[in-house]
This record gives sequence, structure tokens and C-alpha cells, in this order.
Amino acid sequence: MIRLAVSVCAADAEIVLAELLELAPGGVEEVELDGGVVEYAVYGSPGELPDLPDVRAAAGGALVEVTTEEVADDWDERWKQFHKSVLIDSPARGRVPAVYVRPPWEAAGGEEEVIEIVLDPGQAFGTGGHASTRLCLDLLLRLAASEPGRGPLLDVGTGSGVLAIAAAMLGYGPVVGFDHDRESVHAAAENARVNDVSIDVRRLDLRTDPLPLVSEGTGVSPAWERQPVVVANLLRPLLLDLAKVIPCAPSHLLAGGLLVGEVAEIVDVYAERHGLHERQRRERGEWAAVWLQAGS
Repeated sequence: MIRLAVSVCAADAEIVLAELLELAPGGVEEVELDGGVVEYAVYGSPGELPDLPDVRAAAGGALVEVTTEEVADDWDERWKQFHKSVLIDSPARGRVPAVYVRPPWEAAGGEEEVIEIVLDPGQAFGTGGHASTRLCLDLLLRLAASEPGRGPLLDVGTGSGVLAIAAAMLGYGPVVGFDHDRESVHAAAENARVNDVSIDVRRLDLRTDPLPLVSEGTGVSPAWERQPVVVANLLRPLLLDLAKVIPCAPSHLLAGGLLVGEVAEIVDVYAERHGLHERQRRERGEWAAVWLQAGS
């Protein structure tokens, strides 16, 4: 097993991370080093790792060093240490439960008014630990607290399926998850089975495929009675692609995977194309997520 690590200046680390996640959607290990340096690392066989020129390009001017090394047989235990349990509190306990996301090797939470999601990270990004996923879960809970009815929901870029699973547990349905990566599609379907929820998971490439289940003009599938909610924990380029393939406005769009400085552009694009307006945004460090809503 090979460990590929890239060290970058801490001041630009979050921007580099956003680029690296396109190369390594399974997530990266993050270690703070001395001297204002952050190291990001991925593990895999030689043919599974990102190409070194692509890694250097992603780091850009923030690059300090790129290293590779063979790791001991306990690399999978180090990977487990990287994935920790996460609790996303509810803004309205008593009406909407909090969400506790844990890998299978972590102990159950046991709290009341909490829904528990067990996820094996596998090769799929989005286990709840990264700031972008936590921000999207936070906005999903706020949306659930604001509306008594729960209709259909599309999770675009579902990864491990954590957002789709949380939505199903909160009462949304039907829930459909989309991802371009075959391993993510498999992981999301398996995680849904483990958590005993019904989710339809499909493969979709936003750059080439139209978004199904949304009808031009009404925005409603013939099988549904209301416009779907769309959750999209994607990086900026894919959120711009999504704006092009949605034929009409969803009832709500929860968009994550953004750096703080990218939010205004996304808000403007969806306002111009689909008449969505910003209802709320959440920030965590350099990362942000925004809740856009149809209507005035």
C-alpha cells in the first residue's frame, strides 16, 4: 500500500483541499505540521492513486512537497482513526432530531431525539466528517424544521449516501441519489441497506447526462405531487454544471462544497437561471453551504 502526501502552506490549505477532492473523492487524511504547513494524504495501490503531475497542479503555488512511501500493514487502522463520529445538532429538538453519523467501528451514541447513521467510508466521499458535509446536514435539519411536509428529494453527488440517508430518516421521500462514480453508487446503496432506509441510487454524470425525474415546466415528476428538494454537496464547477441541467427550479436547493468566496457566484447563477433566492448560508472555516429557495 502506498501513501501519497502533499504538503502545502496552511494559508492556502482549504483552497488546495477543494482541488484535491476532485482527484481523491474518497477523502484525504489531514495532518498539521510545524512551520505553518498542512499535509494531505491518500492511500492506495499504485494504479489507484492520483497522478503526481495532477497533484502538483492542484497544489499550485502553495506546494511545499510531494512524497510517496510504502506503509505498514496497519494503514487501514490509520484510516479508521481519520473517520470519527460526528453529531449535527438540531435547531428544533423535539420536532426534528439531531443526526449522529458514525463508522461501524465507533460505538453507538445512545442519545434521545437523535437519528443514528452508520456509514462505512469505503471509497466514497461524504461520511459526515468534512466541513462541507456537516454544513449540508445542518441545512437539511433547518429545512426539515421549517416545513411540516416532506416531499421528494434528489441528492446529486451522493458519495457515501449520508445526505440521502439522513433525508429518508427525516421523512423525505422518495429519495434518489446520483453519483458519477460507480464505487460511490455501490457504497451509497449498501449504506442505505445497512441503515434500513429506501433510497434509489443511480449513476449520473452532470457533464453529459440530463437530470432525470424533474419535468420541464412543472418541475414535478408524474409520480410526485410537489417539486423536489435538491441537495448538492459538490464543488463549484459541478454546481455550475448542475445549474445548466436542471430544467426548472426545485422547491429548495441545498448547495455545499463551496469555499466562502464562491458562494456569491453560485447564488447569482441560480437566481438568474432559476429564480432561486438565498434563504440562509452556513460557514465553517473556509467552507460554506447555502440554502436557496424558489419563490419570493
